[in-house]
Amino acid sequence: MSDIKERQEEIIDEFSMFEDWMQRYEYMIDLGKSLPLIDDEYKTDDYIIKGCQSRVWVKADYENQNDQLVFKADSDAIITKGIVAILIRVFSGQKPEDIAQADTKFIDEIGLKEHLSPTRANGLVSMIKQMKAYALAYMSKKSSQN
Repeated sequence: MSDIKERQEEIIDEFSMFEDWMQRYEYMIDLGKSLPLIDDEYKTDDYIIKGCQSRVWVKADYENQNDQLVFKADSDAIITKGIVAILIRVFSGQKPEDIAQADTKFIDEIGLKEHLSPTRANGLVSMIKQMKAYALAYMSKKSSQN
């Protein structure tokens, strides 16, 4: 099982411990508080996720020695911060190829998308697309250097 899949399974297990969505929202808010924050200098339009109801910034750094992407993010909304924290937990520290190919069915399995407003659900999809776009960009850059 890949590291991404293992992390997704951990999140599914954690969410299954809660009896209702109020508890899950509280858990997501707590996850957001532990988010590795993006520096203020990156809170610009270059790093903002388009399509989100809230403002969300995501930055990816490529660690060449480990062939991994490390994500940092921030949001001006506590629930959105929790959502991006879940995605960072799954994708940060992973190889670009693994991120690009990863499925995100775990989001459906924990019931997240169905418990978000349509605009927040669209924002979630936009965050995933942007993180995968970073992965594809680093894959492309890496292959052009070889």
